[in-house]
Amino acid sequence: MEPEQIKKPKHNILKSNLLRKIATVFIAVTLFAFGWLFGNGKISLHSSGIKSLNSEQSNTLSTDGLQEIYQDLLENYDGTIKPEDLLDGLKKGAVAAVGDTYTEYLSAKETEQFNSDLNGTFDGIGAELGKQDSFIIIIAPIKGTPADKAGLQPKDVITEIDNEPATDITVTEAVNRIRGPKGSTVTLKVIRDGQELEVPIVRDTIDIPSVEYKNENGIGTITISRFSSDTTELVQKAANEFKKAGVDKVILDLRGNPGGLLDQSVGVSGVWLTKGSTVLEEKRGGETVQTFRTVSDPILNGVKTVILINEGSASASEIVSGALKDNGVATLMGVKSYGKGSVQQLISLSGGGSLKVTIARWYTPNGKNIDNEGIEPDTKVERTLDDIKSGNDPQLDAAKTYLNSN
Repeated sequence: MEPEQIKKPKHNILKSNLLRKIATVFIAVTLFAFGWLFGNGKISLHSSGIKSLNSEQSNTLSTDGLQEIYQDLLENYDGTIKPEDLLDGLKKGAVAAVGDTYTEYLSAKETEQFNSDLNGTFDGIGAELGKQDSFIIIIAPIKGTPADKAGLQPKDVITEIDNEPATDITVTEAVNRIRGPKGSTVTLKVIRDGQELEVPIVRDTIDIPSVEYKNENGIGTITISRFSSDTTELVQKAANEFKKAGVDKVILDLRGNPGGLLDQSVGVSGVWLTKGSTVLEEKRGGETVQTFRTVSDPILNGVKTVILINEGSASASEIVSGALKDNGVATLMGVKSYGKGSVQQLISLSGGGSLKVTIARWYTPNGKNIDNEGIEPDTKVERTLDDIKSGNDPQLDAAKTYLNSN
């Protein structure tokens, strides 16, 4: 599903003309410079209602020389050039020049894929990917998926995908290379705790509801796999059923949840927090631009609650965890969360593509930004790989023991 990349010229079959070599270098440098200028704010790209940090800069960019470069490419490049691919490459390079892990240009196909991911249905392995420095990492394998069954763990570093290097690529590019038809196999080479492992994974159709819940022995458990458009509604449904059944102890399982829609994290928080409670603050350039508060009456207010988190709990999961912890309505158990304290907005572009751009940093009600730090649990409980393989869940057991202790 990845758009074709512009192929590099095969220098051994190009005419060895010094002038052309110089022209090629000039073209490469100029294209990179254009991307850098674009990506560093020379064109204003921001969401409505949020003050631009680059408002004093010109909102236009001179493109003098681009047509000349394109003409030189047509005349000198030993290969086929597709204008649409060149344009996509310029857009990707411009956005990448910002230097932010979570800001990227998505083509029309990548945008469609992004939206399908959020809805929870796709063919692949079932793992959320992230980026740390120049490396692709596993944020979390989704429970019950091929990635989970193959033993992938949060913070695994992917070095190769099907024997091809996986460094210095975007998360979207990594996703596109890992995706494939149901029944086919992708082999990942990962580094875990200094050890290199080769992990073959058979792809499958991933179709996971965002919320699952059950009531066992008076303890209600709500498991959220991601924050999609129906998550708040489903959590409210579970909460109402618990209330009718007289449940007074709840476990909110956010382990391996990579996040999703911000408004859904606010809505879910409102199931526990009194109306008007602060869930998070957004800050831009150190200045508060928006405060998110709950808008509904809480269904589970006063219900003893434990939130389970781990290294794969990120973004919207951390918003809920931070909000309920800071407001004193839940106890956190497990291990430190992932640490993603920024907010992205998806801006639709002409032609079906989109810009996923970091618009702000978010802060918990107590004023903490958890970016690259994560949220520490109130009670640390490990779950080892051996526990997972044997089906043991000491984190869940600890939550039940705590809830039944008083």
